[in-house]
Amino acid sequence: MDIIVESIIYCTICKHYAFLLDIYIAKEEDAADYHQLFRDAEWEEVFSWEGTNGKWYYFCKKAENGKREKIIGMEKTNVMRILDQKKINYNSYSYADTGVVSGIEVAEVLNLDPKRVFKTLVTVAASGKNYVFVIPVEKELNLKKAARAVGEKSIEMLKSKDLLPLTGYIHGGCSPIGMKKFFPTIIEQSASQYDTIIFSAGKIGYQVELSLEDLQKVISFSLADVCDDIK
Repeated sequence: MDIIVESIIYCTICKHYAFLLDIYIAKEEDAADYHQLFRDAEWEEVFSWEGTNGKWYYFCKKAENGKREKIIGMEKTNVMRILDQKKINYNSYSYADTGVVSGIEVAEVLNLDPKRVFKTLVTVAASGKNYVFVIPVEKELNLKKAARAVGEKSIEMLKSKDLLPLTGYIHGGCSPIGMKKFFPTIIEQSASQYDTIIFSAGKIGYQVELSLEDLQKVISFSLADVCDDIK
């Protein structure tokens, strides 16, 4: 079982500021025991979803005095665990306690070159197929270029409400690694200019850095010119 404590959030289900705890249970028969463990600790289950080889359960607990506390576990994301399992070298960064939101702000607070900090965008084509584009945070996706890159007539951004059920990630914490299902992935060709790039570790507040060579050991992708300067 993997357990992680998130940053403080406002839980719309519990109607208060809360810690959100996610646990991954590979063996469903163990779920009842783990549920009782967290109920005894006054955690409340708020939702769950099926992973590739198991199930994620999400629990929340009201925050006391607005302060964050480490209840259980380690600050490691599913993306990091995948990289660890594949023995991939990477650097990790955390900005969980800074409150920054945009990719440019993330680069600034981590003192990183924004040209090397990338964001992960999920799209849907006219054909109904989904595609993932990984582009610098200081750029915007050119939908016409993107469509040409994947051989589609047209393409548009996936609606935010569809991101979690499709990928298992939420807006601001989407990573090209570890989605519920793999989708054809295009990385902006400028990434090839750098020894490493930085992108989301699959959780708001966390980033990982690795080379394209190592990234290709984890997911398949191609490089293409798909973005423009932000106007």
